[in-house]
Amino acid sequence: MVTIGAVVSALIAISIVIGYLAGTEVSGEKPRFIQVVAPTLLMGLMAWGMWRARYWAVLGFQLILVFLIFSAVYGLALQAATVGQILATLALLVVAGFFFYRMVKAMARIQMPTRE
Repeated sequence: MVTIGAVVSALIAISIVIGYLAGTEVSGEKPRFIQVVAPTLLMGLMAWGMWRARYWAVLGFQLILVFLIFSAVYGLALQAATVGQILATLALLVVAGFFFYRMVKAMARIQMPTRE
């Protein structure tokens, strides 16, 4: 599961750069360069760390998943107005929750000492 998380992090970093280069606008204006570089570096560093099975990288990915889960619950409770929005938010909760649960197990394996 850590490898899948590394691939997801790398794809997010790549998609941020591609979106910026394609001229994507956020709220009607192009994002500033630092608004692109910071999350790209963060996700790229996490991808590298998870690929190398580093505890801190998995923990950081879980932190992002927690923010995603809380945001989805908030959106479901207060913002979702149509059936499509409700179903998409529920699907996001299921996927993020599954990732989070599996990452806890992976973190336990990462920190286990190796036998001599």
